[in-house]
Amino acid sequence: MNSSRITVSTPGRICLFGEHQDYLGLPVIAAAISRRIQVAAHQSDQRGFRLDLPDIHSTVNIPFNGEPLPYPQTRDYFRSAVNVLLREGFTFSKGIEGDVHGNIPINSGTSSSSALLITWLTVLTQLADQPRQLSAEQLAELGYMAEVLEFGEPGGMMDHYSTAVGDVIYLESQPAIKLETLNPPLGTFVLGDSQEPKDTIGILQRVKFGMLAIIKNLKTIDPHFSVDTSETTEAPKFKDFLTKDEYILLKGNLANRAILRDALRLLRSSSDAANTFDHVRFGQLLNDHQANLRDALRISTPKIDRMLDAALSAGALGGKINGSGGGGCMFVYAPEQPEVVAEAIKREGGKAYVISVDEGTVVSL
Repeated sequence: MNSSRITVSTPGRICLFGEHQDYLGLPVIAAAISRRIQVAAHQSDQRGFRLDLPDIHSTVNIPFNGEPLPYPQTRDYFRSAVNVLLREGFTFSKGIEGDVHGNIPINSGTSSSSALLITWLTVLTQLADQPRQLSAEQLAELGYMAEVLEFGEPGGMMDHYSTAVGDVIYLESQPAIKLETLNPPLGTFVLGDSQEPKDTIGILQRVKFGMLAIIKNLKTIDPHFSVDTSETTEAPKFKDFLTKDEYILLKGNLANRAILRDALRLLRSSSDAANTFDHVRFGQLLNDHQANLRDALRISTPKIDRMLDAALSAGALGGKINGSGGGGCMFVYAPEQPEVVAEAIKREGGKAYVISVDEGTVVSL
């Protein structure tokens, strides 16, 4: 698609099952949501990249002479996207200008940064000297390179695949990428923003590297131990070799892996016309996942726990914290009377949004 003007929009996402699992090489199930980021951009005779971000009262102005861009600050995804594409053979002899708008909660665990990055990558590939229309999977890979690998951050691939591909996906990253799009007849969700700031990098480092250290320790005791294949019932034999917190973390991760497998069977079964989707069971699996995230991984907060309890009392079928945790958002599955559930979340001090599963990155002229 070769045009000097383009509009690209990408959804945020919620992690249904497998929270804090993808960086351990375990699969995840995620859903794109009906809150999005949009970039409307065009080519300019003045070389460089200029974007207005009125929603956050900011601008981006990046001079460019064809060479790789330096990073005045870490996590500069506007620049890292350009650098990754330069390595892929893209060139930009003309400038690019545009406006950024969005309604995804920022820094709240709903992948606003990944959605913006995927959108920006799409704009760049379409407005380059030799435009290329990349697949959603290719955009996801580039997004992972630009956000995680470029800055050596402790993250996985879920955000990039979920926002680029859209809908509900099952994603395996080990031993190789395996992507499956699921089509369960899901109703509405309610997203609740606690408005509590969160330390994404700090929590990822504590939970991720803590678990990696446990795995390394257990492999010296039992070379056959695998976080992917060892049964939950095997955990007690390692109890004497771990601290109390380590043992709880191990059991929580193995239990979350089992919950995801149950959820995958449930979501796949809905494609069979002879089966009726079990909405109540789906909600209970979300609750089970939340219990582990709260008690074993310790990433929930008292306010988010109150928001979840209020939503469940108001009729939601299940829910969990979303993203790295320690603040940010939660969500509940509320296929009936979601507005009542949203009001319950608001009474606990959260911002609430009724959402549904949405499509991935969309390009229009």
